[in-house]
Amino acid sequence: MTTEFKPSHFTFSTYNITVHYELYNYEPPKQKPTYVLIHGFLSSTFSYRRLIPLLAQHGTVIALDLPPFGKSEKATHFTYSYRNLANIVIGLIEHLALPKVILIGHSMGGQISLYVSKLRPDLIHKTILLCSSGYLSRANLPLLYSSYLPFFHLYVKNWLVRKGVLHNLLNVVHDQALIDEEMMQGYAAPFDDDRIFQALTRMIRDREGDLQPFELQQIKTPSLLIWGEEDRVVPIDIGHRLHKDLENSHFISYEKTGHLLPEEKPMHVYENIMEFAEG
Repeated sequence: MTTEFKPSHFTFSTYNITVHYELYNYEPPKQKPTYVLIHGFLSSTFSYRRLIPLLAQHGTVIALDLPPFGKSEKATHFTYSYRNLANIVIGLIEHLALPKVILIGHSMGGQISLYVSKLRPDLIHKTILLCSSGYLSRANLPLLYSSYLPFFHLYVKNWLVRKGVLHNLLNVVHDQALIDEEMMQGYAAPFDDDRIFQALTRMIRDREGDLQPFELQQIKTPSLLIWGEEDRVVPIDIGHRLHKDLENSHFISYEKTGHLLPEEKPMHVYENIMEFAEG
């Protein structure tokens, strides 16, 4: 049985954009670790709802909504590059003077975690990558050019609405019985604000692509890679390749598990994180 931890909600302004984050079990800087959680594409802090109360028993937990997702600002003036998103994470860590940071990134959040480790390894104690994206190139030229069309954001909206939250959830979980009304509402909520579709258009244009193998090979931060063997979004082969390129890394995979690890196997993930964090 876990203790119930209620979040404190805050905003943090940097790069002329406002970022929402949640703080759990905060204590002044001590020797206990600080877990910083970074969600994936089209997601938010909601994706960590089952993992947070487990981690908060052992230290401070911070979960942030990367713009333009969740409750963070959906600005059209911000450059949504991975480098800038990583610098937001770095700015928050420095702003709160967080000690012994263990960075946890899911999917796209894993790639941003790798950017953080590359840019500021001095701030990060260890990194956990949950089905991290990897080796993706920048959007192709026709899509980049199309993003400048005046009403392209309506195409983005139509594409997402047509697929729907249920379709997206069916694609990211292996056990479909996990999908209930609470989950569907939680993942759909950020898209009630139409401004997100204009911001996503900017993200399509600004995303510079994932770190190259030679850049990954320069990262020395101790890393734990956890994968679902039935992941259809980021196949397990990507995990094995990242494990090979990240010199100081360990790899674990779960059977009968898809892409949405924090929702599907929170207890397994928690136990593996604890073992890795304390090792």
